[in-house]
Amino acid sequence: MRLGLFIPCFIDQLYPRVGIAMVTVLRRLKVDVDFPAAQTCCGQPAFNTGYWDEARPLAQRFVEIFSGYDAVVSPSGSCTAMVRNFYPELGVTPPPTFEFAEFLVKKLGVTDVGAKFPAKVTYHDSCHTLRELRLKDEPRQLLRHVRGLELIEMDQAETCCGFGGTFAVKFPVISYAMDEVKCASIAKTKADYVVSTDSSCLMQIAGYLQQHNPGVKTISLAEVLAAQ
Repeated sequence: MRLGLFIPCFIDQLYPRVGIAMVTVLRRLKVDVDFPAAQTCCGQPAFNTGYWDEARPLAQRFVEIFSGYDAVVSPSGSCTAMVRNFYPELGVTPPPTFEFAEFLVKKLGVTDVGAKFPAKVTYHDSCHTLRELRLKDEPRQLLRHVRGLELIEMDQAETCCGFGGTFAVKFPVISYAMDEVKCASIAKTKADYVVSTDSSCLMQIAGYLQQHNPGVKTISLAEVLAAQ
């Protein structure tokens, strides 16, 4: 299988360690991966803001760049959902594209990647991963097999964190209130870390936690799975 890595903009610019962690896990599993350097934004910000004509060339470019691969994998439910679910709305046929946890569990049939992470964690279901990709148990299966990790479910696990990309910019007061609800639920668990498939959500959550509950840290699922 020729596997292409799709690294979203915010991971490339702000959280490169997440992409590195994903590669670490895949190589540990003896999966050959390739990163096409010509890749750019998938077009989601423009699409979500209503600029479909501007998003379409980016979608077409994505398809061209990844056309030679059997599958594409990304450490982001949000961007994966854009490619898989919304490219067709732009008249673009996407290549087989998978979110990282989905690829491990559903395509490789792996739930134990040999990770060790001795900490209490709680898991945040990002909206795109949960509602667009229909992935809920897959990340949890992987977390349950991490040695030393204790998974504590929060009562608002499926509640939106309030980020929503451009939503947080256009409606900051509403976004902040949603983040407040999410972080209050996190605090109840007394977890050491909040884990999610989406670093964009974790960025939103971290902004609130750093001000109000700095003892709780955020970490991507890929980083947990890469730990040994």
